[in-house]
Amino acid sequence: MNLVKVLQDIWILTDSGIVIFSRVFNPRVNEQLFGALMTALNSFASELAKGGLSSFELSSIRFTIYKDKGLLFVANSDKKFKEKRVQEELKVISEKFFLKYSDLLEEWDSDVSAFGDFDEEIEDSLEDTIKKFQKAFW
Repeated sequence: MNLVKVLQDIWILTDSGIVIFSRVFNPRVNEQLFGALMTALNSFASELAKGGLSSFELSSIRFTIYKDKGLLFVANSDKKFKEKRVQEELKVISEKFFLKYSDLLEEWDSDVSAFGDFDEEIEDSLEDTIKKFQKAFW
């Protein structure tokens, strides 16, 4: 069990930018617009450098991207966590996702609600809302 929860928010995107799962504390941007932006940034970065984008930073938050089997796993975390550690968390989440949904993905009909219960599988990796609130104000 992960004692320190590294990830704050997470999005799982198709390579075309559709957000098929997200768990976001304070949504400020439409998740489908976010997905389209992440996919566009990754495509642009892939043109410039082999492998594409693995992370970028805004103020005190780092966004990390892990690619697996045509999906992008995007998470944000505090910059105090090393990118390698965040990548490892995203790899574990990716493995859990494909273990749970591999059959569904083969016959997937673009219904994103099919992945709605995935947060139960990954709660050990995600920072709790109450803890985030306490950290912000205490």
